[in-house]
Amino acid sequence: MNQKATALLKKWDPFQLGEDSYETETADVVAALQGINDPSTLAKVIQNVYEHSFEQWIPFEKCVAISYKLLAIKFEAKCII
Repeated sequence: MNQKATALLKKWDPFQLGEDSYETETADVVAALQGINDPSTLAKVIQNVYEHSFEQWIPFEKCVAISYKLLAIKFEAKCII
């Protein structure tokens, strides 16, 4: 699950800086994903993590969209186990 979530976040590239520009943020979001099941809550975490690191704002709607994809990966992994 962590590998799929990491790959998705790398491809997301919200600031068009290149896929390898978000290692710390990706790790923070994947760690938060472990304990969050609500897309809005996860979206707020994503928005805060990226804004803190890059001092740029990401529209909440974009964060919600990626949070749904991350949660889908998480719940898919739970169903496989």
